[in-house]
Amino acid sequence: MINTLIVDDSSLSRDIIRDFLLEDGNFNIIGEAVDGEDGINKILSLNPDLVTLDIEMPKKNGLEVIEAVMKQSSVPIVVITNHDTAKIAYEATLKGALEFYPKNIFSPSTSPEKRRDIYETLKRISGIKTRKTIPAIELVQVSKPSIQPVKRQVNIIVIAASTGGPKALATILSNLPASFTIPIVIVQHNTSGFDKSFSQWLDTYTDLTVKLAEDAEFLQKGTVYIAKTDKHLEIIRKDGKGICHYYNDKEPENNQKPSADVLFRSAAECLNNSVISIVLTGMGSDGALGTKKISEMGGITLAQDEESSLIFGMPKAAADTGCVDMFLSLDKIAGELMRLTQ
Repeated sequence: MINTLIVDDSSLSRDIIRDFLLEDGNFNIIGEAVDGEDGINKILSLNPDLVTLDIEMPKKNGLEVIEAVMKQSSVPIVVITNHDTAKIAYEATLKGALEFYPKNIFSPSTSPEKRRDIYETLKRISGIKTRKTIPAIELVQVSKPSIQPVKRQVNIIVIAASTGGPKALATILSNLPASFTIPIVIVQHNTSGFDKSFSQWLDTYTDLTVKLAEDAEFLQKGTVYIAKTDKHLEIIRKDGKGICHYYNDKEPENNQKPSADVLFRSAAECLNNSVISIVLTGMGSDGALGTKKISEMGGITLAQDEESSLIFGMPKAAADTGCVDMFLSLDKIAGELMRLTQ
């Protein structure tokens, strides 16, 4: 059983979260806290396997709770918040939270497939002790060459990320200079309604421009494009250039929509060997088949290493294809991108 503490000042929210977790049969609710100070005290005294944490609370907010707890404990924390505090929830991932969800996803109307996905993620997270060695967001030196870059034009970088992805992406993008010109397109597995907040939050951590990708939008230099939730994003060619294109009618792949495999495959088919792909931390296998396709088309394939990954599922799935050129620690990825695209 997973001993779980619920921290939320709303009794209704606590009831909803408790009922949701108990329905799975693997979560044991060992306590509830009604404000931030109560949360800190109970987290440190009860030593739970998992904490669900609200953001807006009296006495101390969620960010203050995380900061206080992480000084003394590495307990896994999942933020459960409202859409209007989404940007703060992303900030919580930099302070030590491992995942976050909107409160409305815990309602009885959530699909069985989505409920199973949440349960499995929480179970995996409950076994993770926060890695205090994951690099902070600061500039790093360019990594030493590990492979010799082939002389070619690089037209696009595509990235797949899931659980742990916001922090990983913020770290990478913060270490890319304003002079970095290669367009970057990202599939981050997000809950519906959080994509705009994610792009706005990520934009504050980089000198590059971060925005949601729009349909029929040409890829521009120095721009990072975030795929919208609930739509597959492909790259197609128009007038000799890459352009973003959304498909609404396609089914999820790897239980994801958008799917990194869809993005990766389309980039490889459209831009051939001028693609660099990166598979970052996350559960599942999204991005693995896309990595294989990019490799087959002559592109360069990178993946985050196990040591710096919060969850090594997606990078490992890519590795199992035998098509990953390099595994890199999180603090070396930006430097390697600069080296490969010089």
